[in-house]
Amino acid sequence: MVAATLRSILRRNSLLPLFETCRLRDLLFFSSYVDIAFAVCGTTSPDPHFVMEYLVNSCGFSPSEVAKFSKPITYLRSTDKPDVVLNFMRSQCFNGVGIRKLISWKASYLCMNVEKNLAPKFLFLLDLGLLESDIVDVILKNHVILLLNVHHSFVAKLEMWESLLGSRELVLKHLKKTGWFFFFSFEKTLHPNLKFLRDECGIPEKRASLVLRSHPQLISQKPESLRALVARADELGMPWLSRMFVRTLMFSKWGLNGICKTSCCVDQDYHCEFCVAVHEFLILQLSSASRILEGMQKLLF
Repeated sequence: MVAATLRSILRRNSLLPLFETCRLRDLLFFSSYVDIAFAVCGTTSPDPHFVMEYLVNSCGFSPSEVAKFSKPITYLRSTDKPDVVLNFMRSQCFNGVGIRKLISWKASYLCMNVEKNLAPKFLFLLDLGLLESDIVDVILKNHVILLLNVHHSFVAKLEMWESLLGSRELVLKHLKKTGWFFFFSFEKTLHPNLKFLRDECGIPEKRASLVLRSHPQLISQKPESLRALVARADELGMPWLSRMFVRTLMFSKWGLNGICKTSCCVDQDYHCEFCVAVHEFLILQLSSASRILEGMQKLLF
């Protein structure tokens, strides 16, 4: 059911018209910036240290920082493409810190074609309803967007999440605040996890969907990790058909980290024992609460 629905949605590509019929003012807006970006004359140099000096002078990196990530672009002997990319990024409200983050993550972004590769993605995000400042945040959190093909990958992933979460507003909300939205495969991760929760755990799709709206990370983890969480909840006596079961999985995954981060114990061994003890206690309380609620439901209904 879930798989068939998602596949049919992906085939329809209902977001494509949004990209293909972009507003004229947006096209003019972007074309003006692309023109500005291209109106730059680069420099050429045979110096093997040319790229390092360029990144230091144009982006504000230190030589030691450049040495860590610049190898993929050391072949460059001209600033033509990098100048165009940097000017375009600055025109889209990226500050120096944001630009340095992108380049240090993947130096080859400086060699991308602005007109064919970068501008269409910015235009598409703008037409989805994101503000320029939102687009900067989205790309800094999900910079893999810059590598995706708009028609074949970007749209498909957005539609997949829209079908899972129930609305485009929720998709954009998670897109703005998370950095993992485009890193997971439907075939290898999301579908197996959904199938496991539905077929083996007996969790109704409607209940799973309600939890995913707040915590889509539940199905984005490795399938073996999700199975381990289910086994752990099972050990604690949490009934699979309980309404608290899925939320217990969420707490099992992130609760211990949260407790440890807020604990201020000095002794490391005691710190770990304390965290585990509190974690176990809270999960057991969740389990007990679910049994009480289920008992009340049986009495009342």
